[in-house]
Amino acid sequence: MKNNLSTDPSPYLQQHKANPVNWQIWNSEVLELAKKEKKPILLSIGYASCHWCHVMAHESFEDNDTAKIMNDNFINIKVDREERPDIDYVFQSSFQIFNRTNGGWPLTMFLDENAVPFTGGTYFPKNEKHGLPSFKSVLLSVIEAYKNQREKIINQANIIKQSLYLKKNPVLNQDLEPFVSSIMNYLDEKKGGFKGAPKFPNFITFDTLIYFYNKTKNKNYLNSTKKLLQSLCSEGIYDHVEGGISRYTVDENWLIPHFEKMLYDNAQFISLLSNYCLIEKNDYFLKKIEQTISFINSNFVNNDNKLLGSAMDADSEGEEGKYYVFSYDEIKNIKNISQYFDVQPGGNWEGKIILRELSSPTQEIINELKKIRTKREKPFFDKKTQVDLNSLWVKALIDANKVLPNNDYLKKAENFYKMIIQKIGDNDIYHSYSTNISFIEDYAFLINSLIGLYENTYNIEYKNKAINLCEQSLNKFYLKDQNIFQKNLINNDDLFYNPVDISDTTISNGNSIMLINLIKLGFKKEADDLARSLHGYLNSYSSMMASSLKSLDIFNSFKDNKICTDKGC
Repeated sequence: MKNNLSTDPSPYLQQHKANPVNWQIWNSEVLELAKKEKKPILLSIGYASCHWCHVMAHESFEDNDTAKIMNDNFINIKVDREERPDIDYVFQSSFQIFNRTNGGWPLTMFLDENAVPFTGGTYFPKNEKHGLPSFKSVLLSVIEAYKNQREKIINQANIIKQSLYLKKNPVLNQDLEPFVSSIMNYLDEKKGGFKGAPKFPNFITFDTLIYFYNKTKNKNYLNSTKKLLQSLCSEGIYDHVEGGISRYTVDENWLIPHFEKMLYDNAQFISLLSNYCLIEKNDYFLKKIEQTISFINSNFVNNDNKLLGSAMDADSEGEEGKYYVFSYDEIKNIKNISQYFDVQPGGNWEGKIILRELSSPTQEIINELKKIRTKREKPFFDKKTQVDLNSLWVKALIDANKVLPNNDYLKKAENFYKMIIQKIGDNDIYHSYSTNISFIEDYAFLINSLIGLYENTYNIEYKNKAINLCEQSLNKFYLKDQNIFQKNLINNDDLFYNPVDISDTTISNGNSIMLINLIKLGFKKEADDLARSLHGYLNSYSSMMASSLKSLDIFNSFKDNKICTDKGC
């Protein structure tokens, strides 16, 4: 057996094709090989712009001694979580059951020969540190356990499957606003967002707060959203030179970003800014919308198909954040820079300066900062295109057009949708590279973008296409016995259990978006059944279902024959 990653187009897998580890691609042949050889599987899940994935790769996967242990004792499988979000969902959920905490990337899971997990972790260092065991010691422990307890490990598969099934209560309907108001208890009133660190923007939650503000006029919902947006636009998480935000900050002040930039974050950032500006015009926020759209259009285009790629790495030239930060000596002589940015000789992060905006800088200052950046190597760009995220970009442009109508963003949204269709064709949708793999989120967000185009242009072709895709999604993903959409294709499932996902992650949940799609397109029975299912999950999983609160309220409003617009129902 040899390393087989060179045959997969995923940029993440390509990063590991030269590892001495005999990495395999997740497929039925490899899974059968594990059964035949009665070997456990080491499953490593990450993505191309993941900093700690790079660290673990350099420390362990490029190390010959570690690779020999892996190759001799495991079937080693590498998965791009953006290419196979269903695999990521299943094994992140398994990690949470085993460890009683949230997972992350890299995800390092150990599966039995039938591809059922029995233990796992995230990042393991080469040598023991910070309370984490060394990766080699973990490998040796798992090898010993599987050797001595193989039958016991295999026989616990049903227990693990049962633990993963979601619990549903027999609730037909319930008041939604108490769930919304409870969110306020966890918010940071001074700095915006949720309390504590690390700090993620959590755009889905604040999109729901904006929606319920429009319905209830509860100023707390609007003020919390405004505070978040002010921090995102002015602090270090935002790239004040080129535009766009990073995925999160490691501190509670929004200053020190984990410098990777994701398409899904920036699309949702634009939408939330736009939806806020529909309520209260804010020229500062409008400028950030324009700058971020310009940044994405300039930096995220995959030249192979003109769609948008997934992410820009945090690292360049072997250092995290090197492209983005400045030394004091580099920028001290830029005229009046300290009027606009917090510039101190000692810096604000490891002796360097992460730009923090005090007031809107002049274009001359931005141009000087750009000149410095042009001398640097740009971070790696993951050009992998995903239908769900590109559809989310269509929605972002539609939303931006409502507050910046003179920028022709609606026409750009229409043109961008046409490019998506040119890539995937008019029939079956596929998620990324493989033409036989798609997910409910691909259908949900593409249908939702079509509904947005129809509502803003009244072109009936968009609505007809959306109806057709809704019918396809019901045939391909809908579990009639549970009245819920499965995450992956029902007839192309290569996992040990059927994944049903009702939680929001980096984007809104597919079932939540499909509820809006179904009710807006006239699938009343299907919408009614799905709404009852989501209500049934809400009492147990409400903290992960912010988008469903909004979707269920829109569903209720349609049932009551209320007219719903961007400003509420």
